[in-house]
Order: sequence, then C-alpha cells, then structure tokens
Amino acid sequence: MKLAKIALAILVLAAAAFPQTKDLGMGAFSNQSGAILLAIDASRVEQNLKSPYLMFVAFMAAAGDQALSVAAKDVVMVYKGQEYHMPSLPELREEYRGEIRDLGFYQRLGKEGINSSWIRYYKFVDDVTFFPPLTGNAPLAAKEGHLSANLGFMTPLYFKNPGFVKGDKLTIKVRDVKNPDLAGECDIVLK
Repeated sequence: MKLAKIALAILVLAAAAFPQTKDLGMGAFSNQSGAILLAIDASRVEQNLKSPYLMFVAFMAAAGDQALSVAAKDVVMVYKGQEYHMPSLPELREEYRGEIRDLGFYQRLGKEGINSSWIRYYKFVDDVTFFPPLTGNAPLAAKEGHLSANLGFMTPLYFKNPGFVKGDKLTIKVRDVKNPDLAGECDIVLK
C-alpha cells in the first residue's frame, strides 16, 4: 500500500511538471490546452546544440472559433527561470548565417512526430514567416502570424543559444497581440 502511494505521488509530480504538453517523439512536442494551440518541432535544435542561434519550428492555431494574431516580439522562451526574446530579423541576419542550412536540414528530418499531432487538421500557409531565408523564392517576412478557423501559422523561431545541453527543459510561450490572456505554451525536453 505504501509503495502504491509513493508511485501515485511520483506520477502526480511528473504530471505537474508538464501538465498539458505531449511528447510526440522525434523532437516534437504539442500543447492544446490554451487559446493558442502550439506544437514545436525541436529536432533541429537537438541535432545542433552548439550553434549560436537555434531554430525551432512552431505550428500555431486558434482554439475554437476565434481570430488571433501572434507577434514575433511576443514569442518568448523560458529557460532556467529566465525569459529570452527572439532576435529581430536584421539582428539574426547580421549575427548568424545559418538559416538556409537550418531549413535544408529540417526538410530532411522525419516529421512523423509533429504530423501525428493536432496540426494535421489545419492548413498552414507557407507564404509568410518570421524568419525567411535569403533566397529568391523565400516567403515574405512577417511581424505577425494570423490564426483563424482551420488556418494556422507555421514559422521557424530563433533564439540565441543560452548554453543548452541534452536533458534541458524549456518552455516556448506565445500570446495574442490584442488580448495577452489568450495564449499558448509548449514545454520541450532536449534529448
């Protein structure tokens, strides 16, 4: 009986650590509990932990029948209790020259994990993004991503590397431009 209580306590504590996030495997994580559904593919990060800037791929959609917008300036990463904002597009282009390489590697990685989540029910436009590469057929740079009905927003997210190592836990948070109470977050464990 005592062993069962200890096991139950461990399960409750583990559930409290990442209450709504699902580990989809292959570096992908999903959380559907907020007003903004958020799925993050961290497979490129796991592959490239020593890079000065790290690329996550985010899939966002509005829960329910809402029209929401997420600004690039409002996307944050929480790591070891500290919030990190994404760099601006000009800063990233000046400080880091790996966007084309990151996207090329990402396109070759398996997507089974992320595709098994809620994202399969949404259409993600690919003509705008927060961080378009400098190529002739690149999507347009956007300061905001728009979410409504079954239309979502997919974009790379870049953060300056704070010194990640395998096993680290972090959270990516997004919020609506007009109503910050409408938000979403996704926990990630780097493997």
